[in-house]
Formats: sequence, structure tokens, C-alpha cells
Amino acid sequence: MGIILSLVTLYTSLTGIFDPSYQRPLTFAACILVAVLVKPLASRYPDGSRSLKALCWLVDALLLGLILLAVQRFVAQSAGMENMLVDYSFADQCIALAGLIALVELTRREFGLGLSLFAGITLLYCLFGHYLPMGLPESGFTLDQVMQGTWYGFTGVFGQPVAVMISLLYIYIIFGVILEFTGAGPALVRMAIRATGWLPGGPAHAAIFASMLFGTMSGSVAANVAGTGAFTIPMIKRRGFSPAFAGAVEAAASTGGQVIPPVMGAAAFMMAQLTGTPYLLICLAALLPAFFYVAALFVAVYYEARRLGIKPTPKDELPELTRADWYRSLMFVVPVLTVIGVLASGRSPAMAGGLATVSALIFGFINPEIRRAPHKLIGALAHGGVAGARIMIAIGAIGIVIAGMDLTGLGLSFAQSVASLGDSSLFLSLLLTAAGCLVLGMGMPTLPAYLIIILVMGPALESFDVPVIAAHLFVFYFGVLSANTPPVAIAAFAAAPLAGANPVHISLVSIRLCLVGFIVPFLFVFNPSLLLINAHFDPMELALGVARILLVIWALTTGLAGFGAVRLSTLGRAFRICLAILLMAKGTWFAYAGFALAIGTLLAGWCWPRQSRAEKNGVTLGVHEQGS
Repeated sequence: MGIILSLVTLYTSLTGIFDPSYQRPLTFAACILVAVLVKPLASRYPDGSRSLKALCWLVDALLLGLILLAVQRFVAQSAGMENMLVDYSFADQCIALAGLIALVELTRREFGLGLSLFAGITLLYCLFGHYLPMGLPESGFTLDQVMQGTWYGFTGVFGQPVAVMISLLYIYIIFGVILEFTGAGPALVRMAIRATGWLPGGPAHAAIFASMLFGTMSGSVAANVAGTGAFTIPMIKRRGFSPAFAGAVEAAASTGGQVIPPVMGAAAFMMAQLTGTPYLLICLAALLPAFFYVAALFVAVYYEARRLGIKPTPKDELPELTRADWYRSLMFVVPVLTVIGVLASGRSPAMAGGLATVSALIFGFINPEIRRAPHKLIGALAHGGVAGARIMIAIGAIGIVIAGMDLTGLGLSFAQSVASLGDSSLFLSLLLTAAGCLVLGMGMPTLPAYLIIILVMGPALESFDVPVIAAHLFVFYFGVLSANTPPVAIAAFAAAPLAGANPVHISLVSIRLCLVGFIVPFLFVFNPSLLLINAHFDPMELALGVARILLVIWALTTGLAGFGAVRLSTLGRAFRICLAILLMAKGTWFAYAGFALAIGTLLAGWCWPRQSRAEKNGVTLGVHEQGS
């Protein structure tokens, strides 16, 4: 069934969607069936008794039966829904409610309590909100009204998110899985090691390079960590870095891959749909923030290596790139260029994803293992179908939340509450929004995390006249970064067994490494010129903004690492961190003072080691002359 889902998705991406009244519910039902059968409840109890496993299968059969029955009622009523001439019986309403409850339970099983609680509470609020204390939006709709909003129609479960998932996002999920299965990863890692071996960080920089490249196509931080971490984490540890640091580098790099164009965990296409902005402009807007994230991570690893006294990898230990490595790199390069080329020609992102998937399948035969066992590509299609099916469960639950927001006006009320709590202060409202994003995004893949967060938090930012793209990128960044923040920290937990370190420790080190990622969203909200597509674009403001962020990266990473040109004292570290804070105070004399102090510190750090080396050379020369 996973193979069939992949092939239908590929066909849809190249030719367009069928009748939405049938394709949306039937694809949704197939995804639910695949997700449950691949990971049934009984698989959670491998040592359970026969009666326990039978009970688990009975529960699965009940959940599947409820959802499939509700889908059947949707399809049966689809003709009437188009004409708005349909009357739902009480039985239809109860069947839809049972299907929604089953969907919430499956969401809990696949993605934990966060999203399932949110969807369940939204459903309850629509039905029984009028019993809550005063001061909340009007609610207490009838069962018929709630079921029409959430199930029967194209505004809830089968609304726009499911439509975009079927027509556009599913193909990129399959694309990422196929790239992983064709074996492009090891060749990328070898090339990254060769390219970064001259740096003290060596394998750690290679991990950043390879993980971010692969992460641009993958929609899951945890899958990216597992895919590339098996190669990179042991190499980082062998060079002398601690296990926690090795895991943290991989977690931070895999997270960073989600914010780098062109795919951005498939969220770039959803962002283009929601904002009405051309996809290529979304990529352009995300370019500079992504560069700052990557630069900060590279600099942090560089100074950590300097602090630990780790030397560049000796040339004789660097892997020699063979012709086979260059050929294997085509398995990644050609599909990515296909995406860019098709989009540049003016065709749709869906067609770009479809053609890129076809090219990935074709160029996968460069790998000798694929030529010996071509059935592995069939397995890749199956895994791609399954990966998309799991995401579809979350998309359906988000549809419940969307319908609830539309019915009750809860989203507008939340935005007003954030605005009032912020007391008309954009910065405080941004802090509150960022905290909410980190909570809502915990444990979820990039795409559903972005969707649920922008639904709840987006109106709060837009009420402060924040540009739409800046608001979407702000919540997207914090949704992605939630993969590194405790208590869930899914990236850290994925890296922990590979690194042999405590996941909480990995999470804390990872936050230190990608701290600039938490700061950059605030900076581009206050300085939209950094997004390059702002209507009031100012080149001078852009130049100053870039200079400010680069100095913040330098000051913050050296202060946290405790090493600049030389090892820093506690007072020196505190001074660098204070410099970073001063630099972020845009438009005040604090920022100008920070600029002056930062440049002065940079010059002093550059001149002092040169002077020290000259004095050392002079002393050495004098000793040799006296000896002779």
C-alpha cells in the first residue's frame, strides 16, 4: 500500500490532483490504514501475552473501522456537499464524531500528547465551551454544526492542509526517503571530510556540511540525525571532542538543514501556499537567516576545537576522493538541480518534486548495490509512502484545530491575549510567541510543527504589523528549533545512542551551539531588509544588519566557547557576551558602543598574537646567535 501511495502521489505531482471529493478522503483513509498496519499497537508490547496482543489488534480494528466508516459517509455525502443541499442525520453526525475521536487517539500514538491534546481540547471547546467561565469566545455549537465544520466539508480534516499535502508535500517526503535509500549519504560525508579537513574542527565541520545538505531534503530532524550521524558522530569523537559535543553538533546541524532552502523540510511549499508568495521568493527570504545559522555553527565548532587544542586532520588520514565518489555525488546533485531547474522554468513545485523523484530513482543506479538489488528502490517507494502516511495523521489533526479556530474565533482571541500581555510591546510579544512555538513544536516533524504554530501564533505577530513572511519564518524557526530544546529534544534523543551520551546534556550543548538560531528570528523581524524581499528594502540597513549579526556571532560564540585569539578568562567571556547584547540593541547608542568595542576587541585580538609571535621569534633568534 505504501508503494501504491507513492506511485499515485508521483502521478498526481506530474498531472495534477483528481476530483478532490474523492482523492482527499480516499488518500487520507489509505494513509491511516498504512500507518496503523505498519506500526500496530501490538508492536509496542513484543513480550506481551497472546490475549494482550489480541486486545491490541481489537483496538486497532475498532479505530480503523470508525475512521473508514466516517470516510465512507463523507464520500457518500460528497455530491450534496458540493451543492450545499445536504442534511446530515444524527447517525452521520455520531459516525463523524467517532472518526474524529479515533483520529485524535492515533495522533497521540504517533506524535505524543502535544498535538493530540490540542486537537481534542479544540473539539471539546467547540461543543462545550459555553460552560466555561466568561471572557472566552462564544462557543457551544451544536453537534451538527461542529461536524460540518470539522469533518463534512473542505474546511476541517479534508481542508487546505490535506489538499496541499496530497498535491505538493507528499512527493517531497518520498523524494527525501529515496535520496536516503540510494546511498548518496556516504559519498557526501567523504566529500565533506575532504573539503573541511584543513580546519581544526575537521569531522565536526564535515558533519555540519553533510547533515545540512541532507537535511534540506529531509522533513524530519530525527531521521536526518539517524541517517548521517552514524557516519559523523564516531569520527567527531575520534578527533578528541567529547561524546556530548559530537552528538550536539549532529543534532544542531540536522536541525539547521530544515531552515536551508530550497526545500526546508517541505515547509517552504506550504509557506508559499499560505502566504500567497512565489516559492522562489520564499527561498530568497530564507537565504540570509540560513547563512547566519550555518556560519554561527561553523564558528562555534572552530573555537571549540581551538580551545581543546585539536589540530587539523593530517593529510594522510583524509579520504582520497575516487571517481566513484564523484559519480555517487550525482545521486544527490542531479535531483537537487532538477528541482531548481524546473522551478526556474516556471513550472509548479509539485512537478519539480515529481521530476526530481524520477531523476533520483534513475541516478540511484549509479550505486552498485542498487544495480545488484534494484528491488531496493521499490523498498524506497514503500518507505516513502509510509513516511508520508504518518505525517498525514498529524495533518488531519491540524484540520480539527483549523475548523475549531474558524468556528469559535479562538485564534483571534489568542492573538489579542498575546498582544495585551505584551502591553503593546513587540519584543515581549515575540518572546511569548517564541515560547509558545517551542512548546507546540516539541516532538513533531517540521511540517506539522510549522502548520500548527503558524495557525495559533501567526495572527498574534501580524497584529503588530510584522511583515507576513517575517511572521511565518519567525514561527518556522522556533518550531524547528524545538527539536533541540528540553524536555522532548527529539534531535538530542536521536543522537544520544549514537554518541553514547546523556540526551539532556546533548540538548544543552546543542542549544549553546545554535544559540544564534534563537536570536536571528528576532533580528529579521526588527530588520525585515535581512529577508531581501521587503517592500521597503534599504541596502544600507541590510549592510548594517549583516555586519551586526556577524559581530554578534563572533562575540557570542567566542564568549561561550571561552576562546578567541587566546584562551579567555571568565571576565573576558562575560565581556564578549555583553558585547553581543549591546550589538542587538538596534538604533540606540548601546549598539554604536557595541560596534566600537567589538571592532576594537577584534583588532586587539588580531594584533596581540602577531606581536607575541614576533617577540617569541626574536627571543629564539637571540638565543641561537648567542649559542653560535
